[in-house]
Amino acid sequence: MYGQNIFLDRACVGDFSNVMTNILSTIHAPDDLKRLSHTELVELAVEIREAIIAAVSENGGHLASNLGVVELTIALHRVFHSPEDKIVFDVGHQCYTHKLLTGRWELFPRLRQAGGLAGFPKRSESIHDSFNTGHASTSISAAVGLLAGERLKGGNGRTIAVIGDGALTGGMAYEALSHAGQLSLPLIVILNDNKMSISPNVSGLSKYLSRLSMKAKYQSFRRSFDSIVQDIPLFGKSLFKGINRMKRAVKAAFYMDNFFVDLGFEYVGPIDGHDEPQLEKILQDVKKLDHPAVVHVITKKGKGYRLAEENPDIYHGVSSFSVKKGVDLLKSKKKYGGCLFTDAFSEGIVEAASRDIQVVAVTAAMESGTGLTPFREKFPSRFFDTGITEEHAVTFAVGLALQGFKPVVAIYSTFIQRAMDQVIHDVSLQDAGVVFCLDRAGFVPGDGETHQGLYDIALFRAVPHMTILAPACGSELQAMLHYALCLSTPAMIRYPKAVHPDNPLPFAAPIEKGRGVFAQRNGGKICIAFSGSLYAQVLDAADRLADQGVIADLYNLRFLKPVDEAYLVSLVNVYETFAVVEEGTSAGGFGEYAASLTERHGCSARLLTLAVAENAVTLGTREELLRLNGLDGAGIAAVLLGNIENN
Repeated sequence: MYGQNIFLDRACVGDFSNVMTNILSTIHAPDDLKRLSHTELVELAVEIREAIIAAVSENGGHLASNLGVVELTIALHRVFHSPEDKIVFDVGHQCYTHKLLTGRWELFPRLRQAGGLAGFPKRSESIHDSFNTGHASTSISAAVGLLAGERLKGGNGRTIAVIGDGALTGGMAYEALSHAGQLSLPLIVILNDNKMSISPNVSGLSKYLSRLSMKAKYQSFRRSFDSIVQDIPLFGKSLFKGINRMKRAVKAAFYMDNFFVDLGFEYVGPIDGHDEPQLEKILQDVKKLDHPAVVHVITKKGKGYRLAEENPDIYHGVSSFSVKKGVDLLKSKKKYGGCLFTDAFSEGIVEAASRDIQVVAVTAAMESGTGLTPFREKFPSRFFDTGITEEHAVTFAVGLALQGFKPVVAIYSTFIQRAMDQVIHDVSLQDAGVVFCLDRAGFVPGDGETHQGLYDIALFRAVPHMTILAPACGSELQAMLHYALCLSTPAMIRYPKAVHPDNPLPFAAPIEKGRGVFAQRNGGKICIAFSGSLYAQVLDAADRLADQGVIADLYNLRFLKPVDEAYLVSLVNVYETFAVVEEGTSAGGFGEYAASLTERHGCSARLLTLAVAENAVTLGTREELLRLNGLDGAGIAAVLLGNIENN
């Protein structure tokens, strides 16, 4: 049987070098799958699951979702011919089996590691990755575009979008479905339903009818019949419309979900997503269609690993863990050596909501990751998870604000990019009092380029009425949250996925609009002005400079917008060198603004900017990424010492 619960019994799991790969190691390209027997495919599925568990238990990554699509991915690659046929995975965190089957087995132990495989599809990595996907709800749009382009070139390749029921909550997916139905191209959408969020009709008659509709004879008969009816003189077209209405009524009686049919798709399902032979048969039939189809597949997240099956949410995205013991829910604090900024936010918003009944929390499918679970548990009626709908979440929050509430929108920095229009049009132009708490701002470990929080400073500094704050420790974050909630205008607080300092004393001063606070002031000739997330790194840099006889003052900017310009100019004029260090892009960042400001005011100090270049390295731990991009203590100190030597 496919996907048995075997992994707690086979001792090899967890040690990648000992994973049994008798069949997997012979798969160098998808075509190698086509020579395997049914028995060999069963064993291959076992080996794939063991390889995934071994790599993820060592490196972290997306586990439950990948374990759920093993048979589905095998069937796709046996029926279709990649790269001529293109498979687009959405969100992309279920692509591990695809990577293993497309010649990347030997690199798989370096999954999500610096210099290794990305955790998401990546075109530069393989010709079998047809589209880079890291954010949700993009696959159908991408697949429609790829297919339209294929047909414009005169090609016959097929395009398949594999989308989960969670990603289907995103509005972009519905826009793409509507367009695909309009174009009537033979797009194939695999709806991977692993949470039953779309209620399937599992009756035998439903399965029989959807299977029947895929048969070539039925499709041929339908085309001939439709043509004959429409050619009947006088009333042919009216009769054709009436028959179509009747067919839809009949389908509605048997299908609880007729939405796809209404958009012009053939609907097939629901199908057991772990029955590989049956999947192959269905896909072979669907492959012959000349119009779009949705294949509704039911899978089980975590399939084959009991702990992940029982707790799919916990095992969706994990850090390294013991396969036998499972995920240690307290391990994140142990791993990071202290409490995270996320923990400080979690405590802060619960405290704020306890003081003020107008405080409400909004997130877009990021409850646990943003630390909102304690808030939901204590204030369930004031908690809103909108699903993977960042745009809707932002405008929804504006509605709450206009009704007198104080919405706190907790979203990862990388995902707030998707709601840029809503932040400008709905929040800013109405000057709505929405507080955005951007977790994972700056460098983000493991997930690569699609998940970096490097762009929020550059994006939102230009937005009218926006206040942007960057805390250096947990208590300062909580103070900034209190400050932002007292405003009647929009505000953002950005903080990294990192431990916050234990010592809050340097940042205990009250928050003063547009001004920062000195974390260290010894009368040096150099001042390092930093965005809060880099406090540990600039402190290390100051120690390294001191070892070379160079004294540096440290100034925590606090406000990235607005800025008390007269005060900042007066600070700059005290020093010979004023360095701005920020965990964001150099283009459009705070340093670029500071350089313009000091030039306009004729400041005599040399102004340096240390930020992230356009071609930043983005795969590795946060510490590795800071080092590789010159933003660790050693890198910052080296630039400042080099500047002294050159002047």
